[in-house]
Amino acid sequence: MVIRRNRLVVVVVLVALVWGAPAAAQGQGKITGVVRDTTGAALPGVTVTATNPATTAFETTTTGDDGSYSLSVAPGAYTVTMAILGFRRVTQTVEVADGGVKQINVSMVPLLSEEVIVTALKRESTIIDVPFSVVAPTEEMLRARGVEDIEGVAANVGGFTVQNLGPGQSQVAMRGVSAGQIVRDQPGVKEQVGVYLDESVISLSLFTPDIDLFDVNRVEVLRGPQGTLFGSGSLAGTVRYITNQPELGATNGVVELGASAIEGGSFGGNAKLAFNVPLGDKAALRVASYYNRLAGYMDAVQPDLSVKEDVNDGFRTGVRAAVKIAPNERLSITPRIVYQKVELDGWNRIDSFNILANPFTTRRPAVTLDDRKQFTQLEEKFTDDFVLGDLNINYNFGDVALTSNTSYINRDVLVIRDATALTASITGGSIGLPERVYTLDAPLNDSTTAHVWTQELRFSGGTDRFRWVAGGFYSGAKRDYGQDLVVTGFEDLSGIPTRGLRAPKDSLFFSDLAYDVHQSALFSEGTLSVTDEFSLTGGLRYYRFDEDKEQIFDGIFGNDNNGASLVSQPGSTDANGVAPRLIATYKLKGTANLNAQVSRGFRLGGINDPLNVPLCTAQDLITFGGRETWENETLWNYEVGFKSRVLNGNGAFNVSAFYMDIPDLQATVTAGSCSSRVVFNVPKARSQGIEVEFEAAPNSNFDFAISGSFNDSELRSTLTSTAPDGAITVVSGIEEGQRLPTVPRFQLAAAATYQWEVRPGSLAYLTGTYQHIGSRFTQVGDQELGTLNLLSFGAGTIGSPLTASTFTYDPELPAYDLLKLRAGVRRGKWDVSGYVHNVTDERAFLSFDQERGTRARIGYLTNQPRTFGITTRMTF
Repeated sequence: MVIRRNRLVVVVVLVALVWGAPAAAQGQGKITGVVRDTTGAALPGVTVTATNPATTAFETTTTGDDGSYSLSVAPGAYTVTMAILGFRRVTQTVEVADGGVKQINVSMVPLLSEEVIVTALKRESTIIDVPFSVVAPTEEMLRARGVEDIEGVAANVGGFTVQNLGPGQSQVAMRGVSAGQIVRDQPGVKEQVGVYLDESVISLSLFTPDIDLFDVNRVEVLRGPQGTLFGSGSLAGTVRYITNQPELGATNGVVELGASAIEGGSFGGNAKLAFNVPLGDKAALRVASYYNRLAGYMDAVQPDLSVKEDVNDGFRTGVRAAVKIAPNERLSITPRIVYQKVELDGWNRIDSFNILANPFTTRRPAVTLDDRKQFTQLEEKFTDDFVLGDLNINYNFGDVALTSNTSYINRDVLVIRDATALTASITGGSIGLPERVYTLDAPLNDSTTAHVWTQELRFSGGTDRFRWVAGGFYSGAKRDYGQDLVVTGFEDLSGIPTRGLRAPKDSLFFSDLAYDVHQSALFSEGTLSVTDEFSLTGGLRYYRFDEDKEQIFDGIFGNDNNGASLVSQPGSTDANGVAPRLIATYKLKGTANLNAQVSRGFRLGGINDPLNVPLCTAQDLITFGGRETWENETLWNYEVGFKSRVLNGNGAFNVSAFYMDIPDLQATVTAGSCSSRVVFNVPKARSQGIEVEFEAAPNSNFDFAISGSFNDSELRSTLTSTAPDGAITVVSGIEEGQRLPTVPRFQLAAAATYQWEVRPGSLAYLTGTYQHIGSRFTQVGDQELGTLNLLSFGAGTIGSPLTASTFTYDPELPAYDLLKLRAGVRRGKWDVSGYVHNVTDERAFLSFDQERGTRARIGYLTNQPRTFGITTRMTF
């Protein structure tokens, strides 16, 4: 055994020596020069690569503080490329003689977004050549605009919306297609927008991870159905985080430190590090790590009327590490591990009305909650552990390239909600128990675990006239979800038995849900250049889905036969079909393209949870009962677009118009007083709108960009319910002409940067961004709300007699405007800047939050107040 081990060690050492051995000594030449920007300032940190096309041998370096570089190369012909984020790539050819020196000095021009290389077609293309609506803000653009998360990305992209639903929770929508708020107790609802980290799917309805944007090369936003290449979750669009990949032969990195202070809140900060190092000549390692201390700004009034300040603080930390192995010019293997942990101590919720803390009571302390205040009795923690491991393999056969991507995700999410107000509305309001019982702490623990395997294998190739991609995809996902509402002391104080077959003592609600989803697909897409000006792109995806669900409910709130039996509603659903896409492109004179397309999107149906029957009214059971499943949702998209370069190549103008027909829209509604949510299929809905983008860099000192969208999305069907007395009512606001929720009609973003050289080698800059988000609704049924009957519990009204009988509020989230400013200086490898976010201290309502059909609590999720900060960034 020892001999065998020694032999193995010898073999490994020999392989390593051969792998990393330098080439035989030969004559040398040099390529040198200086790289500057258009103002004449030196550009440090530019990656300069000289590649010999004949031998594929290459040398890489980065420019120093003064923009200079030097490469030692063997004699021969070389292609020299110079690349850095935010600037157009420069490529030149040069012949180097033995002992000769060739000098290449260049001035790099700022990169317009239209020139960004994207992989929206699963092959590299510039944005202007992608035949549908896509934007791809780069890391530098996002950093300059103060964008820190996916919500900030959406605020800068027309037609893209991310609705904040609380810590770590969001509703992603594209082009007005939205089913309404997804909540934690609806784990079976599927995504309408797919989200990817490079080649790996990371979407998870409600809990799509908010990846830190540090060391992310760009974020690609693909608008319109992308099911042909990206599958079911991309019904209305796709978002792709594209990270910086390991670079062979390059040693570089970046360090970033920051500190911030929220006006009226606490302090935050961050420390980030990324580096790339070669592992011999044929491998490289890239690591990006970060820690963000997230400042709090919400205050929580306690039952004794004391106030806990800044309760929604927390942190986000993570690491991404990838190794690229390229034993030859044809093959590359890139394994990667991604880990991110998010922990927050509270919610960004303003309580407008709380059944336990309001100004109308006469038998409890009157409480008025203003500005950024809420009422809680316990800490509402959120934790999210996200682990992704993936393996990407590329092999070039010559005319055909093979790509394989295998990924595994492990996710563990725990949300603790203070459900005391909800519980009090039942135990005090509906049942009539005394105050010592209905004010017991009631933490609701929501736990989600998910395990997802995916495998995609595809081939691509083509000629100048025809380019194609084809492959297969498989995923298997297991998702477990459970809730447990433990009100310690309830049974002893109330005398009501609580122990069920699964629910322990004092657990008033218990659920255990398990989902097993399998997806397989075959896809292909190709582009045929019929003439030099006219091309056709056609694609087709065949898909098959199977989902099995197990549901167990127990406890006196969810089981009307608690202790004797369990509420169980298992089920299965499946679907198969095709998602086609056809695009026609015509190249106009100059650099302009005209595109038109027809495409189809798809979203799998599902199985509703049973209603919490003990909490429902008789009418609730009639209106919302008997709906065990919901059907598949489909979408037909009709779109025309125009993309062009203007201002002699220094500007770009894009516009697209679309119409979407949406049969069987999956609309989420609140089931009256049941404290349940149900998904309804609306037979007809539609969305139509326009998206416009314009950017320009008219000179070396100034650049600006503006984008906007107008969206008109509405229901085209009405759902009704008939009461026992024969009265017909509209179900939860699902009425023809009502707006689809989540998305604003109008959205606008503008950014401008002015820079100037303050001294040789030092560049000062000032960036301003403005964002306007129009009014929205959170759920379809919210459009019917606005008045709460404070006496709906009759004799059980908590704190009665009250000083008012009704409470009025506005369920429509008003439009808001945000302004950000950043000023800084770049010198050599250093960049120091200060910023102010939310300059006008706008208090925006991001989503409407309610408990028990508004009878227990009415609130709004809100944004971060005015924030001051400083950031220091150094490249090396």
